[in-house]
Amino acid sequence: MPIELKLNGKVHEVTIARRRPHLVLVIDGEEHEVARPPAIGDGRKLMSVGSHRVEFARAELGDRQIVRIGGRTYEVAFVDPFSPGGVGGGADTLKAPMPGAVVSVQKKAGDTVIRGEPVITIESMKLQTALPAPRDGVIAGILKGEGETFEKDEVIATLEPEAKD
Repeated sequence: MPIELKLNGKVHEVTIARRRPHLVLVIDGEEHEVARPPAIGDGRKLMSVGSHRVEFARAELGDRQIVRIGGRTYEVAFVDPFSPGGVGGGADTLKAPMPGAVVSVQKKAGDTVIRGEPVITIESMKLQTALPAPRDGVIAGILKGEGETFEKDEVIATLEPEAKD
């Protein structure tokens, strides 16, 4: 299952291709071998990525990481796919995180969903991803069916608006 990281405002998809004999990460579709993963914790670190020695500094700042590498500073944070402002869309919409095609539809209009429950499975760059409901609610509409294509940030499902108390 891919992990989404936000690096200076841009979302990147990261998956672990393998752990042995060396860690191999797939970042935005490109493989990177990490021969010497750094120890956990703040401070100056060293790791080997491919044939390169990479020195960097890391500091934890709440739910974010500040990384200084190659003379530049980056802010890194995990993207919570279930948060209303996350990649999944707003509280009432389910948006495509990248262009692709619908592989299967798990829910239909009128179905009740729980936050995080799979609604639609998509495929992008030969990777299948289940898109979760952004909150508890009722599906208002599924805008794309099996085999249909979509663009990045296109709304592919909606939830009925939350009732105002």
